[in-house]
Amino acid sequence: MTSPSPHRTLPYYEDPSPGSGVLPPRAWVAESDAARLDLGGRWAFRLSPTAAGADESFAQPGHPVTGWDELPVPAHWVLHGHGAPAYTNTPYPFPLDPPRVPDENPTGDYRRVFDLPDGWPAEGGAVLRFEGVDSCAKVWLNGQELGSFKGSRLPHEFAVGALLRPRGNVLAVRVHQWSSGSYLEDQDQWWLPGIFREVTLVHRPPGAVGDFTVHASYDHADGTGTLRVEADVPGRVTVPELGLELATGESATVPVEPWTAETPRLYPAELVTPGERVRLRVGFRTVAVVDGTLRVNGRRVLFRGVNRHEFHPEHGRAVDRATMRRDLLLMKRHNINAVRTSHYPPHPAFLDLCDELGLWVIDECDLETHGFHAVGWRGNPVDDERWTPALLDRAARTVERDKNHPSVIVWSLGNECGTGRGLTAMARWIRDRDPSRPLHYEGDRSCADTDLYSRMYAPHEEVELIGRRAEEPLDDPELDARRRAMPFLLCEYAHAMGNGPGGLSEYQRLFETYERCQGGFVWEWIDHGLARRTEDGRTYFAYGGDFGEDLHDGNFVCDGLLFPDRSPSPGLVEYKKVIEPVRIEGDGDTGALRITNAHDFTDLAHLAFGWEYAVDGAVVAAGDLAVPPLSPGETAGLKLPEPPAAAPAGEALWTVTARLARDTAWAEAGHPVAWAQLAHTARPHRRPVPAEPAASPRRDGVALLLGPGSFDPDSGVLTSLAGIPVGGPRLDVWRAPTDNDNGAPWQPDERWGPLWRKLGLHRMRHRTDAVRTTGRELVVSARVAPAATDLGLAVEYRWSAAGERLRLDVSVTPEGEWRCPLPRLGVRLTVPARYGTARWYGGGPGEAYPDTCAAARTGRWEMTVDALQTPYVRPQENGARAGVRWAQLTAPDGGGLRVEGSPHFWFTARRWSTEQLDAAEHTCDLVPSPDTVWVNLDHRQHGIGSQSCGPGVLPAHRLTAAPAVFSFTFSAQP
Repeated sequence: MTSPSPHRTLPYYEDPSPGSGVLPPRAWVAESDAARLDLGGRWAFRLSPTAAGADESFAQPGHPVTGWDELPVPAHWVLHGHGAPAYTNTPYPFPLDPPRVPDENPTGDYRRVFDLPDGWPAEGGAVLRFEGVDSCAKVWLNGQELGSFKGSRLPHEFAVGALLRPRGNVLAVRVHQWSSGSYLEDQDQWWLPGIFREVTLVHRPPGAVGDFTVHASYDHADGTGTLRVEADVPGRVTVPELGLELATGESATVPVEPWTAETPRLYPAELVTPGERVRLRVGFRTVAVVDGTLRVNGRRVLFRGVNRHEFHPEHGRAVDRATMRRDLLLMKRHNINAVRTSHYPPHPAFLDLCDELGLWVIDECDLETHGFHAVGWRGNPVDDERWTPALLDRAARTVERDKNHPSVIVWSLGNECGTGRGLTAMARWIRDRDPSRPLHYEGDRSCADTDLYSRMYAPHEEVELIGRRAEEPLDDPELDARRRAMPFLLCEYAHAMGNGPGGLSEYQRLFETYERCQGGFVWEWIDHGLARRTEDGRTYFAYGGDFGEDLHDGNFVCDGLLFPDRSPSPGLVEYKKVIEPVRIEGDGDTGALRITNAHDFTDLAHLAFGWEYAVDGAVVAAGDLAVPPLSPGETAGLKLPEPPAAAPAGEALWTVTARLARDTAWAEAGHPVAWAQLAHTARPHRRPVPAEPAASPRRDGVALLLGPGSFDPDSGVLTSLAGIPVGGPRLDVWRAPTDNDNGAPWQPDERWGPLWRKLGLHRMRHRTDAVRTTGRELVVSARVAPAATDLGLAVEYRWSAAGERLRLDVSVTPEGEWRCPLPRLGVRLTVPARYGTARWYGGGPGEAYPDTCAAARTGRWEMTVDALQTPYVRPQENGARAGVRWAQLTAPDGGGLRVEGSPHFWFTARRWSTEQLDAAEHTCDLVPSPDTVWVNLDHRQHGIGSQSCGPGVLPAHRLTAAPAVFSFTFSAQP
């Protein structure tokens, strides 16, 4: 790497310092009686291709802006027709030559003319506050340069009181896309420049508070809270509910209700100084690492968390408060209790909402230098003393802004920065400033600067070793002993890219088994697909490479539990089930029931329990269930009622559900929190059903007939059933590879998708070896195999018929040495498009696969074939329903095709073929067929895993090539 000549002064945007002219950081103030003016709206805007593209005369009040565009603030200019967004995961999109950046440096000039509102106070000062600007800004007011700053997701303020005029104030801002700060912000997201958070003018009356710190601890031993508020000016603090009125700096200890993520108790308070009244919301809680576990208010907590980038499909990182609230309501409704703010502090209003609604927060500094791993971490800024002031500035701006939020229980130094002296300096500063919260950082396995042992994507077997404190030792015995005594969390796991993640249940069992394992944070909350529209108006979501980027990481930016439009994915539904805070277990035959409270703090008084008894999916009885208000960790044994005496014969299931007993801030009464199904032994039919006489195969011209079925006599393929045209069924093993099937390039082992394609499983050839009739059966012998290999699958289709029912028995025998699992094993057939409504009895309502089926509830379900599809941003295998006993495809007149399986099967139906699904890059590439529905009836499916950035499919969920036998019975519905 090169360095600038020692005789050359770097421009401000390349200087590694954090900036100049800005005020020291201070606490976020959500509400105050001080006047403020929102400067958002339409600004004049001009874009230059380089940092030197235009001089700075635009900052002068009289400079004309004729010919300039207009741009909303907050916003990103690349989302408003000026340039284009670009996505990279770890690579920097410019040469690594810190702190220098390329000449090609898009630079936006902003101008806003504003008047002070009538009644703006004449006395005192004012500050100009920027909540977030990407990535470097220089600011002028009325022609006077105020300074410059970096740190895109952090606030910066300037003192401007002496410069303000009643009318015609000219605010000018120059924003550079690339700066020395960009080297600290390589955070696996879209590169989106601009003023993307609010700009505000805030009056500072004489005697107003500059900064303040709320200390509100809780003693779980005696139930008291201690409050002390420190401020840089004298003042008084009142908490009416507690009867407190204190001078700043004075302490008081009183009985309180503590704040937790489950019980987010906030006390309205007010800080009154001679010049300002600041409204506070105080939450009493204490965080500590005790005996190797992270505890809040004396109790171990279990993180059921997610990583959250700020993202909106239309607006990028310019996220409004209503969207933030919507996110948090979705989290709470899906049993999520924690957020890691990856990989920067969120908008401060988000933390206000976390305080209010109740979520644990790991607050992460605006720091990541991941791209330096490509050069062996040479030149890494966190180990270069020139950058230490910038690192300390970012740490201070994070801590000082967010220190008064009870939801923030852990500070994180940043993400994927390797190791270095700068991180140690940050850790030392944060500990000195705020010893009340532990420190997190994942990138240093020695944990030298942290209080928690954190990992990403550790496989299940390693998590178990860590839980037993038996992980691989460090070379340094002292560091090893220190780390082994730490709590453990997975700051990222279960990569939620495309179809998946799989293996969630197995992780959760480890978290609940080993006290040291305190949960984790799924990567991540939302797909970052940017909304685009086709020429005919259809919406789809774009990802890396869709904007002409030379360097990009494709759809790796779409790896969330929400789709970009914020509709929940099947992965989120699965996660809700896996992490539910009530465990319901038992024996459906004996009626024995066990209820365990898995909350950390709350008893079960807020839940109402009920039961249903269903036979073959039809509910025949229901009632309430009296459950005691169990304390956290307690289990109660209960008894289900006697099964209804008049219940019909058939498969019987109990379903026990826990629902909110009353409205909460995040959901209405009746919202389901947890559920379980327990099998009750099926009762036999009272009278045997007489067997229908078996039919024999016969010829009818060119067709071969068996019962209601008509077959091609040469291939033995079914062509119609009771007059319904049918194509197939034939053996099928291919699925459109999921993102997890394809795996990550840096994880070459068991990337089954590329191996399947290399083997040719996407182009299997079918050969009919024999079509013969044997008494009352039609037997077809065939071989299904890929080209260019001696591997194959010998198949026997054995058809029989009785009455109007046609039965298919399939036996499959692998030939050759199969060294990889199969994607699926079953049969595929086609039916006319008019059969576009699906009804089935089995798992639902959503899709499920072997390692993602915890949320599949057995019942009777109905939806259109179109609704069966899951719209993954990059199309891939989706939509299978698990544990299906029977399925029907019906036409508008009610007629259709019915399939029953033995054993239970996986059911998938689509208006496009697997091959078309495999070829599609975006959802808009999938055009429904006007003629055909493709149906897969699978004996088994390969699991999903999370190998797009994590462990692959666990052995128990792999579909090994082995002999198999399964059956389907087809009939036409009138």
